[in-house]
Amino acid sequence: MHDAVERHLDWGGCFNVRDLGGLPAAEGRTTARGALVRADSLSRLTDAGWQALLDHGVRTVIDLRNERERGEAPDAAGRPAAITTVHAPLDGAEDRGFWQPIEQTPDFGTPLYYRAHLQRKPEMAAGAIKAIAHAEPGGVAFHCVGGRDRAGELAMVALALVGVPADVIGADYELSAARQAGLWDALGIEDPAPELAAYLAERGTSAGEVIETTLGSLDLHETLAAGGLTDEDVSALRARLLTPG
Repeated sequence: MHDAVERHLDWGGCFNVRDLGGLPAAEGRTTARGALVRADSLSRLTDAGWQALLDHGVRTVIDLRNERERGEAPDAAGRPAAITTVHAPLDGAEDRGFWQPIEQTPDFGTPLYYRAHLQRKPEMAAGAIKAIAHAEPGGVAFHCVGGRDRAGELAMVALALVGVPADVIGADYELSAARQAGLWDALGIEDPAPELAAYLAERGTSAGEVIETTLGSLDLHETLAAGGLTDEDVSALRARLLTPG
């Protein structure tokens, strides 16, 4: 899908990294290659991995992990001084009233909670989008831990705001299942992808279709405006992510 293999990036220490460029967007434009990268935790990058990140043009890293996660898995040595890091936690993990019921079901590993989360915590997604839109010159890479859930939500939001069709966004989300297999193997964790896919299939859907349904049932601009995102922020995001008109 849209040169998926080409968009995958092999950065030493990470497993689920891809460039979000080359996707169809608003007004017949496409997303620019090198502008935005989604990833699993960049704290695992080796020296060679950091160099690959630099060579790809990235100069800003947006860390979506919460404070506890950053403390448990700090960046490995070798992080280049040329990289600016922005901490933009996306989950709001302290809101146990929201998360506890979700964590008790397989919904937690799927996009099924995205709509409710965006409506409950619009300021978090809005803050992360602002960080992308107004980053210093150069490419931006954002990451959570596995590069699927929080990274998937932010990718969905960012791509939708610049006019990427919902089915293309959903297809991009689904690429993470295969890419994460190496991560789970490295961590000695059983791959949850088959179980999550079966859970969604029992409900007559798939992860990609959930993304489409979510975007079709949500006024994204209105939702994020409630979290502080402005028209100027969206314009800056489009200027950054889209090829020239």
